[in-house]
Amino acid sequence: MPSSTRDERRAATPAAAKGRIQRKTVAALTLEAMRERILRGEYPEGAPLRQDALAADLGVSRIPVREALRQLEVEGLVSFRPHIGAVVSSLALSEIKELFDLRAMIETDLLRRAMPALTPADLDRAAEILGAYDEAFQRGDVAAWGGLNWEFHSALLRPANRPLTMQILQNLRNQSDRYTRLQLSLTHGETRAQEEHRAILKAVRKGDVEHASALLATHILGAGHALLEFLRVHRGASAAERPEGK
Repeated sequence: MPSSTRDERRAATPAAAKGRIQRKTVAALTLEAMRERILRGEYPEGAPLRQDALAADLGVSRIPVREALRQLEVEGLVSFRPHIGAVVSSLALSEIKELFDLRAMIETDLLRRAMPALTPADLDRAAEILGAYDEAFQRGDVAAWGGLNWEFHSALLRPANRPLTMQILQNLRNQSDRYTRLQLSLTHGETRAQEEHRAILKAVRKGDVEHASALLATHILGAGHALLEFLRVHRGASAAERPEGK
């Protein structure tokens, strides 16, 4: 191989690598920005998501927007409709109830598996997160509440060492979080949530698996019930949409 060709390849490689890293960074940032706007309700349920408009709004090309839409479809936040294209997905009340039922089952199982592996550092980290939650509450930062809520739960659950289950749980949380943020911002349910978090952490510190699991299930299902009642009023839902037994 001529030396000039080798030199050209050496010169081109760093630039090409830099380009790949930059595209990946833009794609990741685009995904995060679009996900957050859906969770905040800035892109409301049922709203069309036009690639050109999104790209102009975010200051990127259509390529990372298209990639983000596909990932958000996987997460259940976006759906594609014939002749319309991408829209922010909308869940029926029965589907939202199912989300919280699934979360309760999965999280209590993970907590039972995680508690024997939890370290003092894990528990201290969970307590720090609750402190940050209090600070976010004082600021009225609803977006931070949602993120810190997940951080608290995952701090107690990750020691179960079930990464696939945690990914499923993350997707369930993403689908319900936008509704929960709306509810918290309008009904001020964050105080009760924080009290329940502290009770769960106290039971975990004591090593009381049964009590901690019961508190966690009650916390999740109670939040789901409050959210459904709120959405019935917010949407003006008919009695036909009520889950069975409600």
